[in-house]
Amino acid sequence: MAATAAAANPTISSISTTRLSSLSPPSHHFNKLLSHLLKPIPKSLHVTHSKNPLSDIIRETTKNPDKNSLYFNDDEDKPREECGVVGIYGDPEASRLCYLALHALQHRGQEGAGIVCVHDNVLQSVTGVGLVSEVFNESKLDKLPGDIAIGHVRYSTAGSSMLKNVQPFVAAYRFGSVGVAHNGNLVNYQALRAELEENGSIFNTSSDTEVVLHLIAISKARPFLLRIVEACEKLEGAYSMVFLTEDKLVAVRDPFGFRPLVMGRRSNGAVVFASETCALDLIEATYEREVYPGEVLVVDKEGVQSLCLMPHPEPKSCIFEHIYFALPNSIVYGRSVYESRHTFGEILATEAPVDCDVVIAVPDSGVVAALGYAAKAGVAFQQGLIRSHYVGRTFIEPSQKIRDFGVKLKLSPVRAVLEGKRVVVVDDSIVRGTTSSKIVRLIKEAGAKEVHMRIASPPIIGSCYYGVDTPSPEELISNRMNVEEIREFIGSDSLAFLPLDSLKKLLGNDSSNFCYACFSGKYPVEPKGKVKRVGDFLDDGLSGSMESIDGGWLQGTRNQKEVVDRTPNWEQKINFSK
Repeated sequence: MAATAAAANPTISSISTTRLSSLSPPSHHFNKLLSHLLKPIPKSLHVTHSKNPLSDIIRETTKNPDKNSLYFNDDEDKPREECGVVGIYGDPEASRLCYLALHALQHRGQEGAGIVCVHDNVLQSVTGVGLVSEVFNESKLDKLPGDIAIGHVRYSTAGSSMLKNVQPFVAAYRFGSVGVAHNGNLVNYQALRAELEENGSIFNTSSDTEVVLHLIAISKARPFLLRIVEACEKLEGAYSMVFLTEDKLVAVRDPFGFRPLVMGRRSNGAVVFASETCALDLIEATYEREVYPGEVLVVDKEGVQSLCLMPHPEPKSCIFEHIYFALPNSIVYGRSVYESRHTFGEILATEAPVDCDVVIAVPDSGVVAALGYAAKAGVAFQQGLIRSHYVGRTFIEPSQKIRDFGVKLKLSPVRAVLEGKRVVVVDDSIVRGTTSSKIVRLIKEAGAKEVHMRIASPPIIGSCYYGVDTPSPEELISNRMNVEEIREFIGSDSLAFLPLDSLKKLLGNDSSNFCYACFSGKYPVEPKGKVKRVGDFLDDGLSGSMESIDGGWLQGTRNQKEVVDRTPNWEQKINFSK
């Protein structure tokens, strides 16, 4: 399967790679695996990409128990990517390059960061709560010498026990030490953890990433990469991971390719893995290709080896990376994010035109789509909303009387652009609708004559289980209301979403390689029982059963039934065998 995937992919690969044959049924492949080594892949080989799924959100306000106040998140009504990962092999400045790469991925997680390095065969770790620049300084980076490193930025809920959940995780076991950084979410985490605890495993965190370490530790397979393979065979859901040992860097991507992971190379030969190509750009690494769905890449002194993790179905990469999560200057799943968003705006202008005087964006994620809309409509694009980048969390007394104070702190309307104008406002998505209604009101209060909302994604009707913090379906406004009802709720003069069929048509032959579960309710990997709402959910110091952790779980079966009513073809759901 790996060889088939490689042959189909048009990405430039200039690494010295050895590929293992594709695995037969997952349980009895280990002895075969080493005996089926194939000859190195020629440097000139061209191979393809795949794509990844998702949807994610954070609660708009929650009570702060310490201060009788309301907590306003900086982007309270937007999907939230879980995290970003980096891996570097063969550079004497590995930890500093990892630090810079994590800066480039800061948009994927702002709650915690960590780096693990190898020096004198010892894994050394620095992790902390906060932004990358807050966690690391010169003295801390001095404590991370070595030429192999992995790094992680994470998004999570807040809590006193957060630090113990900050990755990368490091564990010592009978064959040595291993570090891991994970982007994604395991839909069978609860069952795996219960089985491991039954057999005596003790967990220090409530992160599904720790399950992976336990599975590696109990594996009897040799060498190390086969322990990873054996562990990953038990995982279901989304995982793009980088592992670190005393002498190896390993990158793994799940068989569906839900979350992104790319590979690049610096001019000195150092191999780099990252969640997005923007991280490669910052540290002057040349993008070579994606890590393919279902692929394990092992980097050591012998070079780069590739093997197929397990037979994998059609890729189901997260389309929301192109809609919202990734930076516009990144290449994700082999496509330019900027070009995708620009085209989304053009489609909206073609399929949902309206007479207007000016086109504006909800910054920052709506800007490129707004540029596409304006160019296609032949109307000027202007900055009608100015975003403050210096506003973090804001605590507001419940008795305060200033309407939409949280939004006003972040977005300032430009009256000279808006007053007396018919305004088209382009945003990337509507989740709960609360922020959209505040933005519409803000623009009208600045004197706009008409406000027309254009959304550069289809309506979100389903929760994501693959690495995004998502509300339950009843919280998603598009799951409760039709377009006209939403328009009335947010107060705009008109409202249009990017049609799902038009999105698929734009993707052409690649359209089947994406996950649209948040738009359709059809899940490539069915959630089993309760699934964590946040990939690395924090227990905040709670003890007791997993059920005692409130607010961090989605009931898979219940959510699917709720979405069924709005998706008539649900009974024809895709059923991929693994």
